[in-house]
Amino acid sequence: MAESTLLQSSLPGIAPAHTGKVRDMYDLDTEFLMVTTDRLSAFDVVFPSPIPGKGRVLTALSVHWFQTLGDIVPNHLIEPATREFLDALTPDADALLGRSLRVEKCEPIKAECIVRGSLEGSGWKEYRQRGAIQEHGLPPGLKLHDQLPEPIFTPSTKADAGHDENVTFAQMADIVGRELAETLRETSIRLFTAARDRLKGVGITLADTKFEFGLLDGEVLLIDEALTPDSSRFLIPGEDGNPVSMDKQFVRDWAERTDWNKKPPAPELPADVIAQTSARYREIAERIIGKELPV
Repeated sequence: MAESTLLQSSLPGIAPAHTGKVRDMYDLDTEFLMVTTDRLSAFDVVFPSPIPGKGRVLTALSVHWFQTLGDIVPNHLIEPATREFLDALTPDADALLGRSLRVEKCEPIKAECIVRGSLEGSGWKEYRQRGAIQEHGLPPGLKLHDQLPEPIFTPSTKADAGHDENVTFAQMADIVGRELAETLRETSIRLFTAARDRLKGVGITLADTKFEFGLLDGEVLLIDEALTPDSSRFLIPGEDGNPVSMDKQFVRDWAERTDWNKKPPAPELPADVIAQTSARYREIAERIIGKELPV
């Protein structure tokens, strides 16, 4: 059975309060309905090709981690949207079921909280150039995929459009305030460490991840998504012993082999890249959650 796709969500008579690269947010007065589509972005550009089932995979994983890590920091999840709830909003509840969360209305903090535990992606490139990642000097002689001596916090700005920009911790503190910045750094590293240790037990390496937070009545909440293959790098051992990326890195690697300049518009993804990306997202989600996901 082929998986359905959703490129753009809709609710009759309700315009999205915010449309992000992947998610559409609907203001339901006392709460938001957060709908995760099958859109995919890389290098901060949205591709025209949806990834079948992606939104439901990200939603299932986020719910799993919100529930698993809720003792470290509260989050914005009220509950997954039920069919009864969606039926009251739209005649096309099937399209939104499994990809919609009822979440608290809070004020997003304008920072992306990135934690790195291994040398991957842009961090690996930067280390090769200058032996450091942002403000963090690292030991010489490290190789791709090597674990860092300890997780490092490498924040960036949160851009409404265009590219996010890497910032130092001091620059982040100037943006959000020193006390809040320290809370976000500490919380992010605690979340990363707890998730990394859990995943290690099932043969998955959490190389790095991005968290987003918001404020509700002065309390810090984990928002958006949590520890998905969109926001994280997950590695599993390949048949040849080399690590295999089970995340968006697969699409980034494909894009790096093309002549695309990483500016809009993004090219259409080939059918085999779409199929393999969809399969990798589903496989890593099922490994993490420990059960098969519904189609």
